[in-house]
Amino acid sequence: MGIDKDKGWSEVRQNLCAVKSRISEAAAVATRSPSDVNLIAISKAQKANLIAGAIAEGHRLFGENRVQESEDKWPALLEENSDVELHLVGPLQTNKVKRAVKLFHVIQTLDRRKLARALAREFDSQGVQLDCFIQVNIGEEPQKMGVLPEAADDFIAECRKDFQLPIIGLMCIPPATDQVGLHFGLLSEIAERNELTNISMGMSADFEIAVRFGATHIRLGTAIFGVRPPLS
Repeated sequence: MGIDKDKGWSEVRQNLCAVKSRISEAAAVATRSPSDVNLIAISKAQKANLIAGAIAEGHRLFGENRVQESEDKWPALLEENSDVELHLVGPLQTNKVKRAVKLFHVIQTLDRRKLARALAREFDSQGVQLDCFIQVNIGEEPQKMGVLPEAADDFIAECRKDFQLPIIGLMCIPPATDQVGLHFGLLSEIAERNELTNISMGMSADFEIAVRFGATHIRLGTAIFGVRPPLS
């Protein structure tokens, strides 16, 4: 895929540099190494050309929210860049599990028994084992997906024992109006007591706080690609 180095591509390059600098500063405050923080560029609704520009700059971790949109643009990008890792960070319906497992490398939104069972069956069918994060509804918001914090321990154990899924971490989207540090701290506590070393939390507006609370994966869209264009 040829890269048209337009204005948007240049902005992505500049934004990546700025974000990485801010990650380094936040890590220093927390006495952490910047290399312990994985930057996932959320490319939802972004054109393949801009994604290719980020890849050309050496970025290798990306996240998408929707299976169908990802199928339209990512197969060609992954074919040309086999070292890129693609995370699903949006809700996953069980009727799309087969397609998701075929395309993505990591599932960050495992949140219910029915989905755990479907993933386990599809992993066996396709002969793969994708790393999974369990999504926790850390603010207990009725409009958001995720297992409730008080149910997280049992669900983690169930996914490990009953479905033998490779659970490597937790993910959350905290309430936008609350002090996010309280929610980030709670997610870190749940991860620690379940011996999970990966914590996906923090987005464009709050990732520096997330880094201070131990985030190993942060998910940034607008901070890298700018304001998201409307989906067509």
